Amino acid sequence: MSKVTKQQAAEAYWGHAPLLDNVACPVRTGLNVLGGKWKLLILSYLLDQPRRYGELRRLMPEITEKMLIQELRELEADGIVQRTVHQQVPPRVDYSLTEQGQRVRPVFMELLGWGLNYLERDKAGS
Repeated sequence: MSKVTKQQAAEAYWGHAPLLDNVACPVRTGLNVLGGKWKLLILSYLLDQPRRYGELRRLMPEITEKMLIQELRELEADGIVQRTVHQQVPPRVDYSLTEQGQRVRPVFMELLGWGLNYLERDKAGS
């Protein structure tokens, strides 16, 4: 039995709330799917190429193995990340962005630009 993600739970709730119109808030949806300490970082590493689990682990040494697995499973359950198992010895598993996951790219470009400007704030005297 797989664990229900925050977004799946929210959609189930919204589906059973006939008295509430427009309760599916887009900001809340974005936070449910992409929120948390690690998901955006994981997605940033998957933007340009598929990655193996071990690569992701090395790129993020501060994340625990349990948390990385949990975040990848939630992203997969929400249709953002695809897990591909290659039948070989030893088995190889790749993670990549789905078509829906690729749609987050413009958000990352804006976030990257904002982050760079923020890092430069003291140099510019602001």
